Amino acid sequence: MGNTKPNILLIYTGGTIGMVKDFKTGALRAFDFKNLLKRIPELNLLDCNIDTVSFKEPIDSSNMNPKYWIQIAELIEKNYGNNDGFVVLHGSDTMSYTASALSFMLENLAKPVVFTGSQLPIGDLRTDAKENLITAVQVASLQYRKKPAIKEVCLYFEYKLYRANRTTKINAEHFEAFASLNYPDLAESGVHLKVNKEYLFKPNLKKKLVVHKNLDKNIALIKLFPGISETVLQSVFNTPNLKGVILETYGAGNCTTETWFINLLKTAIKKGIHIINVTQCSGGSVIMGHYETSNQLKKIGVISGKDITTEAAIPKLMYLLGENISGKAFKISYETDLRGEIS
Repeated sequence: MGNTKPNILLIYTGGTIGMVKDFKTGALRAFDFKNLLKRIPELNLLDCNIDTVSFKEPIDSSNMNPKYWIQIAELIEKNYGNNDGFVVLHGSDTMSYTASALSFMLENLAKPVVFTGSQLPIGDLRTDAKENLITAVQVASLQYRKKPAIKEVCLYFEYKLYRANRTTKINAEHFEAFASLNYPDLAESGVHLKVNKEYLFKPNLKKKLVVHKNLDKNIALIKLFPGISETVLQSVFNTPNLKGVILETYGAGNCTTETWFINLLKTAIKKGIHIINVTQCSGGSVIMGHYETSNQLKKIGVISGKDITTEAAIPKLMYLLGENISGKAFKISYETDLRGEIS
């Protein structure tokens, strides 16, 4: 690329960050991202060229679903050759799900895809949007020896850069909305931008980008609680076309050892339904067989989610189901670290 500046594509999907207050009504509305550089002139000071693209209809992140994940992946695929990095602006509520999904969909990614957003609109006096956006663009344009420094999907929020598929939204009120409890921060923004190079994902640079768009939504998420009834669980497992279930268990992967419960899971597994064991705890890992209460799960063939977040477990399941992998190979694939999502 010679001495040319890195090209960054900014993708706006919706969310608080792109809102401005209508002075007449006081209501929030999405503003035209083509005018972004006018609103945030500081972006002109960054050593990169910024281009913008916006969803035709910006969506609230509560309405986010795999159909939109594919749209984001396609925008990256279409513009991959002409850009050195991507910044995706997204509502914070489901950002961890979308960013995790993109990490699985973009195989052999060799450029940064940085998700960011804000808790307050860009037009707000006390907004966190400006800092998040400026630093996200700066992170996406970081280069070592004229090659992108970061080669993975990450999430930048309130002075911290995280691996996307390790994040969870932990606070609806604070500017520090996200945490990565099982993996160190990739970078920290202070007086200097400190990148923790040893924690960055190292993809195989000889392989070409492969974009996976076949996601299977025939899955369910069950959070166990003391007193959960057989009838409720049975109704979930009897859902037509169900192919996979993520079971949020207690602590290190423990659950009730009542016969009806184990038999229910056993029957489902025999029917070819994949059951993944993830912990309800924000941090820590599933260690099946560590206690008697998880030993039976291991015996009947429940898949260990290890230290994966629920936000990453869901798109990983959709992605692997979409790949049409058979029984035993599916278990091996799920328990394998594909994009740095498990330790």
